[in-house]
Amino acid sequence: MKSEPPSTPSPTPVPDQIVAGLAKVALAYRHQQWQAAGKSGLTPTQSLILAAAAGAEDRGSPLGIKGIAKELAVTMSTASEAVSALVSRGLLQKREADGDGRAVTLHLTARGRRAMEAAPEWPGAMAEAAAAMSEEERAAMLRGLVGLIRAMQERGLIPTQRMCVECSFFEPNRYTGPKPHHCGFVNAPMADSDLRLDCADMRPAQPEKRVWPVFVGGRERETARPDERAPKADAPA
Repeated sequence: MKSEPPSTPSPTPVPDQIVAGLAKVALAYRHQQWQAAGKSGLTPTQSLILAAAAGAEDRGSPLGIKGIAKELAVTMSTASEAVSALVSRGLLQKREADGDGRAVTLHLTARGRRAMEAAPEWPGAMAEAAAAMSEEERAAMLRGLVGLIRAMQERGLIPTQRMCVECSFFEPNRYTGPKPHHCGFVNAPMADSDLRLDCADMRPAQPEKRVWPVFVGGRERETARPDERAPKADAPA
């Protein structure tokens, strides 16, 4: 008597598998963050606030508490409590905003900047795991993260990020070859592995430029030529 073949289990939907995988990564990330916090004396939230305040100040657009809360996607009370702790430790200071005496902006003290620079931006073990992936795996994962972050932005789940794929300087799929994209700010070709999730020089593109549709769907401009190549690194673009 022939035995029946085992039934195939119902496949888990790919979106569910992606979320499950990200949850595992997030768990490890939080664990590594708190380990680093024990060495630096800063909580993960405090470290992120110092980095966000420093970045905004360096761009010439210092943030207030409301801006910090929006940048980190935390509540006002969480941001306010962490900011107060940083101010009391002499790492952060409040100043009256230009043109509005009722508002304040946040600025790192010299001590705060030293503390921020001493604290690792990302847990070392996580960076090592990413470095262990092949270059192709890293590029594919980065491209996928760009799409996921953009989808989350559109749903209001996270603040708008300063990504290449929404920047007026970014020209996707301009070339053939390993570096198909072009950055007009530095006037250089880019590979998927060069995509940035947070660029201080990002300038939002107008909708009519269609940066995202061209990025995901391929070249649409009439100037596209199959023999076009990215310029060499030592040649003018």
